[in-house]
Amino acid sequence: MTTNADVQSLFPLKLQNVSLNLNEKPVLKDVNLTISDHGVTVILGHNGAGKSMLLKILHGLLQPSSGTIHWGDTNHASDQVRRRQAMVFQKPVLLKRSVEANIKYALDLPHSHSKWSCVELLEHAELTPLANRAARSLSGGEQQRLAFARAMATGPEVLFLDEPTANLDPDATLHLESLIQTASASDIKVFLVTHDMGQAKRLATEILFMRNGSVEEHALKEDFFNRPSSPYCQSFIDGVLLSNNH
Repeated sequence: MTTNADVQSLFPLKLQNVSLNLNEKPVLKDVNLTISDHGVTVILGHNGAGKSMLLKILHGLLQPSSGTIHWGDTNHASDQVRRRQAMVFQKPVLLKRSVEANIKYALDLPHSHSKWSCVELLEHAELTPLANRAARSLSGGEQQRLAFARAMATGPEVLFLDEPTANLDPDATLHLESLIQTASASDIKVFLVTHDMGQAKRLATEILFMRNGSVEEHALKEDFFNRPSSPYCQSFIDGVLLSNNH
């Protein structure tokens, strides 16, 4: 059986002149990045900056209009690359079956190599008492924890999170943040899109700040918040309301 030790690393991740046009409108413009395999990369920026589109391109859900993306020495469009990744959306996408069955479905996928059992995943997400409940009957926070646990059930090396706490109350948000921290501590590379500056400060290793489809700044968290190189980023940090074109 093939194990993670038998395959090449997905890092460094390199994007060269990556652009994306949708309906003849530029969504991403000449994105150039090199990202390492550790920590949490938090993607910040105003609505329409291209954050979610960047995640979808990295996960292979969209193909760039131009440019190249390489995960290590592997082309990003490879099914083998995508199977080593998982994604959790802002609105959970759950199967019409029980909580436990949702997780078992992911564990039974041919490419799953999770180091956790269904029992462990349920316990970790504090969903054990709800194991037999219909997944779609759960509260918003419970559904998002289930979506996260199911993603972890595939044993991903890379985890994409597209504003997973946007509609959650503070308690549910903190619970999910704890799961994110545990994933990162387990050597899973995390990409997190968020509008929550406090969350970025709590979770980020580095910040990727986007503006109008381009990368405005890519820096370690401490450098971004204490010494931003862009006046626009400083205004964003200060909470000043600016248009994208300012």
